[in-house]
Formats: sequence, structure tokens, C-alpha cells
Amino acid sequence: MIKKPKRAIDALQEAQTIAFAPFVFQTAVSLKRLGVFNYIFENREKGGVGIDEIASQLSISEYGIGVLLEMAESSGLVTQNEAYKYELTKTGYFLNYDKTVNVNLNFTHDVCYKGLFHLEDAIKTGTPSGLKELGDWKTIYDGLSQLPEQVQRSWFDFDHHYSDDIFTEALDKVLASKPKLLFDIGGNTGKFAICCCKRDPDIHIKIIDLPGQLNKALQNAKKHGMETRISGQEINWLDSDPQIPAGADTIWMSQFLDCFSEEEILKILRSCVASMDHNTELYITETFTDRQKFDNAKFVLEATSIYFTALANGNSKMYPSTVMIDLVEKAGLSLVEDVPLGEFHTILVCKKKD
Repeated sequence: MIKKPKRAIDALQEAQTIAFAPFVFQTAVSLKRLGVFNYIFENREKGGVGIDEIASQLSISEYGIGVLLEMAESSGLVTQNEAYKYELTKTGYFLNYDKTVNVNLNFTHDVCYKGLFHLEDAIKTGTPSGLKELGDWKTIYDGLSQLPEQVQRSWFDFDHHYSDDIFTEALDKVLASKPKLLFDIGGNTGKFAICCCKRDPDIHIKIIDLPGQLNKALQNAKKHGMETRISGQEINWLDSDPQIPAGADTIWMSQFLDCFSEEEILKILRSCVASMDHNTELYITETFTDRQKFDNAKFVLEATSIYFTALANGNSKMYPSTVMIDLVEKAGLSLVEDVPLGEFHTILVCKKKD
């Protein structure tokens, strides 16, 4: 289909929207967190609500409500009817009530917003220059267990939202071969390991992660009575020669390798290969940018790459499948299965080359 050229006036409007995008974003966050979106929607049967009513009911000045709603109306988040009453648009509704949008909004506001100011410097230096807004660490992963409570919650909500929904389908695949020992690399809070143990009473899991995350994961395992079946090993994959033990039937990595540069991914995969025998299966689960059905999913992934650049580590991104498959081959692995998982994910099942 031939696309019509965009009119200059429309292009100018988009450019102005980008120029003032932080104003729109903070307006939306404020309206949401102050309860204004909720109040407007809950009173939708009244034919809209006025500024004076909102201000009175929410104990906020009419001035404050006014400037927010004026910006929101210009941004298409609310509309004002002939009686000068405000109603929520579909966009405003999704901003307030859609789970995925809210996870993304909180992640952007609580984790990323201040750090994104330093994006240009991060590009120039190849370091996560924005991370200093959260703490004094080399990467965000070194400080996850030390983040302020709200920031940590928003980070983990974002991370888990894009992984938890696939656990049931993934477990069907991973546990089909009845592994006795599974290495969960980058096990985070231990959710996947705990799910594995609940599904299969005979499996044992070794979580391999940074000390802070590993401690949290093992605490969670103990809360679920899994401490005899879930163990751990500390590791820093940025060391010159990181090593993991032999003996795993299955090695599992979910949304883990995108946290590293291509050179670092190759080092990690080669370390895994050194620990594997020819029966060991390595599962790589990722959301690849070139395998998304919808433009908004690709958009979210590419925005996540900017987070990696500015705050996480300065050198990783969300990768297309072609890059990851090439690294798998270079590491000495054979791709034996390439399986879509859920709406957004792919599992690459690999074995050691003969």
C-alpha cells in the first residue's frame, strides 16, 4: 500500500508534541496519581464533571486542576463538552486502567525519567550515565536490591509483567524432558524456580545470579518451603572468566541476555557451553524486535533499549532474533528448536555442537 505523504501541518503538530512530550507525560502521571482520571470516569454518567467539583471532591486547587486538564485536553486525554464539563477519552481511559500501560508508565516515571536526561552522555561514553540518579553502581543490576521501595517495585513489576504470563506455557516445554537439575541463570526473585518446583516434585534448581538478587530469590524459596530444592551460586558475568558448574540437564535464561552487549552475550554462552554435555538443553527466552506482530510492541521494546543505554548498563539492547541466533552459532551451540511463546516471546532451544 502506498502511503500518502504527511501534510506539513500534521508533521509540525507531531514535532511540537515531541518537543513538549515531558509536559504531557507528567500531566498524565499527575492526573492519574491525584485521582482525577478516576473521578472523571467514575462520574461519567453525570455528563462530565467540572473543575470546581473535581477540586472540591479531591481537595486540590481549581488552579491546579485547571492547568492539568487544559494540557490533558490539548493532548487528547480528556474532552470538554458544551457545558464545560470534562470527560475521559479512550486514550485517557487506557492510561488510567490498562495494566500494561500502567506498568510502562510507572517504570518510565519511577525508574527511568530522571536518568533519561543523561542519554546523550550515555551514547557518547558507552556507560549508563543516567544511573547516578538512582545510585552509585556500575550497572543497575548491582543495585536492584538497594533501590528505593517504589522504584524497586516499578522495576520488578515491569520485568515480571513481560515474563510471568509465559511461565505456564514455558514450563510445559522445559519440563517435558523431565530434567533433574535445572540452572536458572539470572533467576531474579526466584519466581520461575519456585514455579518449576511446584510443577515437578523431583526437580532441583540452582539459581545463578548477582549476590543481591540471589539472596532475595533464596529468601523467597524458603518462604515457599523450597530451600532444600532451590540452591544458588553467586556470579558476576562481567568478570573476565565467569564459570558455572557442570551437571545441569537444562539451562534456562529468560529475558536475561538482552541485559548484555553482543560481546558479553558471547562470553556468557561460551561459559555455558563449557559446562554442558551433549545432552544438556539450553533455553533462551527473549522478546525479539523482529518478531512482534504489532507496532506498539516493537515500540515498547525499542524504548526499553533506550533504558538499557541510559540507565541499565550502557551497552545492551533488545535484539532482533537474527543477532541472537548468530551469537548462538558462534558460541558453539546448535539451534535445535525455534519456538514462538505467547504473544511476544520466542524460545531458542540449543544444544552443544558435536
